[in-house]
Amino acid sequence: MTQQEEIIRTVNELFVFTDERNWEGVRRCLAPEVLLDMSSMGAGEPSVLCGKQIAAGWEEGLRKLQAIHHQVGNYLVDILGNEADVFCYGTASHYYPNPTGQNVRTFVGSYNIHLMKSDAGWSIDKFRFNLKYIDGNKDL
Repeated sequence: MTQQEEIIRTVNELFVFTDERNWEGVRRCLAPEVLLDMSSMGAGEPSVLCGKQIAAGWEEGLRKLQAIHHQVGNYLVDILGNEADVFCYGTASHYYPNPTGQNVRTFVGSYNIHLMKSDAGWSIDKFRFNLKYIDGNKDL
């Protein structure tokens, strides 16, 4: 695999493992410390968290959903030595059957992701979601 393919694979694994609720896999994709920025969704200011905290927070926040689906693409990858910046588009769908019949909430936006390479491979140390819009049941 080329370095670019390894980097994109790490990003894809983060989203696939999240959808599969494979929280150990999510933790493996993340660096020991990650600058997490979900402020575009109203989630507060960017903050540095350990990868374990992020995985645990996502596990708790997504627990009630019956299904989660992320789709990412249009990758732009810039590599400089042992660092890489990735830009990509992304959508995330959350599915939770409920009496309203409005069972889906969809997030559409883009990601700015920074990775570092170590002896263990590439890991994500900066993760920012840039929300364009939310559609569907915002109360899920």
